[in-house]
Amino acid sequence: MLKIGIVLGSVRQGRNGEAVANWMYDFATKRNDQDVSYELVDLADYKLPMLGEALPEDEQSKAEQIIQAWSEKMNSFDGYIFIAPEYNHAVGGALKNALDHLKPEVANKAAGFVGYGSLGGTRAHENLRLIFGELQVADVQTAVTFSLMTDFVDFTEFKPADYHAANANGMLDQVIAWSQALKTVRKEKVTN
Repeated sequence: MLKIGIVLGSVRQGRNGEAVANWMYDFATKRNDQDVSYELVDLADYKLPMLGEALPEDEQSKAEQIIQAWSEKMNSFDGYIFIAPEYNHAVGGALKNALDHLKPEVANKAAGFVGYGSLGGTRAHENLRLIFGELQVADVQTAVTFSLMTDFVDFTEFKPADYHAANANGMLDQVIAWSQALKTVRKEKVTN
């Protein structure tokens, strides 16, 4: 069974990403992909400290447990779909920090992007492609891009246009194919 994590990469209160993530999860699960399961992972459920942040001694143990839980959750997947908002022409700080806590957990796995923002989150996707290159994550070509101006009523109520389904299907097909291929790479590394 191939496990794909759909990671909601915003922790902001009142975030539009929750509706986008739920849409992507529903869309993916309704496809009934054979031998593929999807799980929604909300970054807000992990109160990750800033990487390298000096914490008081009484908070250190709790922070280590949170980092460990995040690491184990991300390690459990064969591939990912990142729901990424665009802030100031880049990926949001919470998601960047969360990715900074990872490396071997995500290496040799595949990722697709679903973005939202003034230009559909495309600049966040560009930023993520650079980060994933360093993390050895194979990002797929097709992405889903929701515009705050056309896919949200009053910038808050999510009403995606029907044409996004074609990109969502293409992105999922690519994530599944690359995740299956890279699963064999990871198995070969274990046996060598």
